[in-house]
Amino acid sequence: MIENYIKYLAMLEEKLHGFFEKQKPYIFCHKGCSKCCENAQYPFTQIEFEFIKIGFNKLPYDMKNRIRQNVEKTLEQKHQFKGEKFMYVCPFLIDNVCSVYNYRGIICRTFGLLNADENKGSYVPFCAFEGLNYSNVFDTERKIISKEMYSKYNFEQEPLAFHVRYEFLTDEDFGKGYGFEFGPVKPLIDWFEN
Repeated sequence: MIENYIKYLAMLEEKLHGFFEKQKPYIFCHKGCSKCCENAQYPFTQIEFEFIKIGFNKLPYDMKNRIRQNVEKTLEQKHQFKGEKFMYVCPFLIDNVCSVYNYRGIICRTFGLLNADENKGSYVPFCAFEGLNYSNVFDTERKIISKEMYSKYNFEQEPLAFHVRYEFLTDEDFGKGYGFEFGPVKPLIDWFEN
């Protein structure tokens, strides 16, 4: 089943690479920028978690130990948390870099693009509010992609929203088409409680 999931990821990566290339003037992601890994829930399906464990098992002992410590610390914080939506730093983030980058989840692979949602319209990644992706064309006061801001740069490619919503990309029909099941979805840290 993992082999089929890897085939699905290869197809997805090819598509995403094209999307990110088309949006290059608006994307400010770079190694060491880890805002997307520092305060979220990180939904993961069962097969995504199985895949990230493969990457974890390939790491050197000291890196594995740091991740284990991160997991323990995050689980402790979660158990003490009294609110509704527990947000945390991804336990695989080590020195502002993803330690399992090639094995990361789908939510991690798609983050940073404008997202098209048939129910909500399109929306920018939260990092646009922090001067990162799409911030050069995003009007933070009006919370829209600004035609005026776009026009002043004379970019060849306009800002585009893509249908990369997590729920869409982890739909069971995709899995069945590639011969695997995504399985249940839950926040990444919850998979460590089993």
